[in-house]
Amino acid sequence: MENREANLCIECTVNQCKHHCTDQNYCSLDQIKVVTHEANPTVTQCVDCHSFEVRPDCCN
Repeated sequence: MENREANLCIECTVNQCKHHCTDQNYCSLDQIKVVTHEANPTVTQCVDCHSFEVRPDCCN
C-alpha cells in the first residue's frame, strides 16, 4: 500500500478506504463528498462519505 499525503482538514479512521493515509487518521483527498440518505438527517448515522473507495488489498 502506498503512503499518501494527509489532508489535515479531513480526519478519517476508515482504514479500508483507498484514500486513507496509512500512518495517520486522515484522508489524502483534497475534498470529499458527504451525502445523506434521510430527508431530515439528525444523527451521524444519517450521513455517509461518498468519496469512499475500498482499498484494493482490503477485505479479500
